[in-house]
Amino acid sequence: MASSSFYLLSVLLIVIASGAWATDPSPLQDFCVADKESPVLVNGFACKDVKDVKVDDFFLAADLDKPRDTTMSKVKSNVTLINVMKLAGLNTLGISMARIDYAPQGQNPPHTHPRATEILTVLEGSLYVGFVTSNPDNKFISKLLNKGDVFVFPQGLIHFQFNPSHDKPAVAIAALNSQNPGAITISNAVFGSKPPIADDVLAKAFQVDKKVVDWLQAQFWEDNHN
Repeated sequence: MASSSFYLLSVLLIVIASGAWATDPSPLQDFCVADKESPVLVNGFACKDVKDVKVDDFFLAADLDKPRDTTMSKVKSNVTLINVMKLAGLNTLGISMARIDYAPQGQNPPHTHPRATEILTVLEGSLYVGFVTSNPDNKFISKLLNKGDVFVFPQGLIHFQFNPSHDKPAVAIAALNSQNPGAITISNAVFGSKPPIADDVLAKAFQVDKKVVDWLQAQFWEDNHN
């Protein structure tokens, strides 16, 4: 009986620990402003000496109230990400955010955030959003959002946002539970990798002729993140 209880306790501790590892580690002090000049290699950034910390380490004049240019993007969207690379005070705090602008018929194409769950709020316009669950179900979950609506994209799952309007732009704000959530745009990663993935591999994976793969790889796959 005692050994069985010990086994159950061990499993419980492993499960709890695994959950803790699912997002950024919790901070062990008030703050750890990123020292981007430090030669120390850690998972994130080393801490700046507290005596050198300034108020501007926690501040960024990001102008998130101002519309972004969506005309330069083929997908007609512009993602303005505020992460630890732009705001050193975010280091170890496990949070970041983004403003996303969508032109009429614009989209933030299918992508994943390998290190974060995302919660999105529509500020202006409407957005058709969705995500796909993992294998083997690959269930598609989608919703048409209006101004003021909120939607959650679970960590690591492929998701997108699309502005269905033909004449009105849309704006959203997203919050993510990582100081550096990362983004993998599926089309860019699959067809725009450097060096390219062998067309034999992609032709079989997508069940298409290699000429189709070659054409897709020849396109200019751009990043809509700024």
